[in-house]
Amino acid sequence: MEEWRKILVSADTSLQQIISIIDISSLQIALVIDDCQRLLGTITDGDIRRGLLKGLTLEDAAEKIMSRNPVTIKEDTDPQQALDLLKRYSIRHLPVVGGAGEIIGIKRMEELLGATKADNWVAIMAGGLGSRLRPLTDDCPKPMLRIGHRPLLEIIMKCFIKQGFSRFCLSVNYKGNQIKDYFGDGSDYMVEIKYIEEACSLGTVGSLSLFSISTDKPIIVINGDILTKLNFRELLEFHIEHQAKATVAVRGYDIEIPYGVVKTNRDRLTGFEEKPVYSCFINAGIYVLDPSVLKQIPPNTHYDMNQLLEAMLKDKNKITVFPIREYWIDIGDMADFKKANREIDEVFK
Repeated sequence: MEEWRKILVSADTSLQQIISIIDISSLQIALVIDDCQRLLGTITDGDIRRGLLKGLTLEDAAEKIMSRNPVTIKEDTDPQQALDLLKRYSIRHLPVVGGAGEIIGIKRMEELLGATKADNWVAIMAGGLGSRLRPLTDDCPKPMLRIGHRPLLEIIMKCFIKQGFSRFCLSVNYKGNQIKDYFGDGSDYMVEIKYIEEACSLGTVGSLSLFSISTDKPIIVINGDILTKLNFRELLEFHIEHQAKATVAVRGYDIEIPYGVVKTNRDRLTGFEEKPVYSCFINAGIYVLDPSVLKQIPPNTHYDMNQLLEAMLKDKNKITVFPIREYWIDIGDMADFKKANREIDEVFK
């Protein structure tokens, strides 16, 4: 069966079903069709994330978020013309339609350009003390703790490598020599690794004031205690599409009040809500920064990412948020460490 046939959905298909289809398929898109196979719209990973940010739920139907006027091509469209369309509209997919508008295939940017590697640098903040994981971190930096049979930092890096990233900058401090001795210059992994060595703790972003690598491409920054199945290419594309100075990956978080909540209007009782659940987004410890942003970080000063983002907001820099719907865990304490070890073999096969 041709791969594109697996991504055909109807207008009433739920977002939950579409997410499963997109995740399983290598095409990273769903095509919405009618009963006669005519194309009604398209749904990308980005469309889903934007819908979730607007308050849609996983039970909502495809028709609520699909792009209703997708750019399409005919079967005999010249490959260069197809490439020009992809670049002009900043898209990655071109549905191929027949004379009656029926879907007969799909062309992707990757097919037309060939497989490409990402030139973006990935900065991994691996200098923390890991105090909440003592005594495990008494003699071992937290990023080198083993999750399953491999160091946490190695799992993080291999997730990026599988997605085509090959340039890494590791910020190290506490027992940093263990990290440097293990990874070296990256040649064993066929990647490039550079190091930022903090003489003292510089916070969650302060060390990037020492980032001396010349680049004009957005930089991915990730805390060295995050495990995720996030598609980092999608994150970069989201950042570029929105022309942001920074993008913050966020995670949905539900808080259940374990009591019946009393609703009031001044001194009058107006109703009850039994054990309500409130939803919010939390910082996921993953960011994309425009290289120019690094100049705003005070040199050799303890400086946290929240301070940088707040300063950027004051300067009216554009900051976007990117919701993570994939597996994500912040290994901050012993409970998280044990949870990650239980899940590692299943999640990171």
